[in-house]
Amino acid sequence: MAEGTAAPDFQELARIARRVRQQIIIGVHAAKSGHPGGSLGAADIMTYLYFHEMNVDPKNPRDPKRDRFVLSKGHCAPALYGTLAERGFFPVEDIPTLRHVGSHLQGHPNMNDTPGVDMSTGSLGQGVSAAVGMALAAKLWGDDYRTYTLLGDGEIQEGQVWEAAMFAGSHHLDNLCVIVDNNNLQIDGTIEQVNSPYPIADKFRAFNFHVIEVADGNDMTQLAPAFEEARQTKGAPTAIVCKTVKGKGVSFMENQVGWHGKAPNDEQFEQAMAELAGEE
Repeated sequence: MAEGTAAPDFQELARIARRVRQQIIIGVHAAKSGHPGGSLGAADIMTYLYFHEMNVDPKNPRDPKRDRFVLSKGHCAPALYGTLAERGFFPVEDIPTLRHVGSHLQGHPNMNDTPGVDMSTGSLGQGVSAAVGMALAAKLWGDDYRTYTLLGDGEIQEGQVWEAAMFAGSHHLDNLCVIVDNNNLQIDGTIEQVNSPYPIADKFRAFNFHVIEVADGNDMTQLAPAFEEARQTKGAPTAIVCKTVKGKGVSFMENQVGWHGKAPNDEQFEQAMAELAGEE
């Protein structure tokens, strides 16, 4: 784990997640485009992974022994960038260059340019297949790293997700942890209105996954036992289905589908930053 075997410091993790959310707002506002809603909702999951769960080293981002993370929902790159910057993979001063020409922080993650990015992603459904390949490689080569991948609940409408799940389950990839960010919203509305993937947990069970359901994926105290259980599970991959709030931490963005993919104006930026600065 990133912080050894010590118990999680939930207060410190919450403070880091707040800073990650601030970086998300700074980046998307500076870019005048991007995806704040899903990024804010996933900030706690990514913070827990990079600051407690995963074995990573910002000074050696290509360490072959590191744990891998694939952001399958690649449009939520602002959350990944904010997390990587806070973890020390690159300076936080780079965040305002999001989506600018010449920046290494583009609208979707690029493993060739951005330290800490393990897979270039963007086309929904494809990232989980790459993660399955990484997990399989570890098994074939006798490596003990773990692979984590974050999917959106709208993303799992993609058929390729279930092809990858079928393979992972049939090959007993217990070094793979698939996390579903279940905020119930996608660009066109609720996932039920667009193309319901429910019941999500039962579908993963049908593909031979060990499934853990987290009632509040924005609560570190609920994420901790879920990831511990995933790590202890043998003989099957794990799917952690996390209920989250899209736009979490910014009052006017929370559970609002319109904030899936637009930037705050100057007034909204100031309000969002003030709210995040006041979070406990």
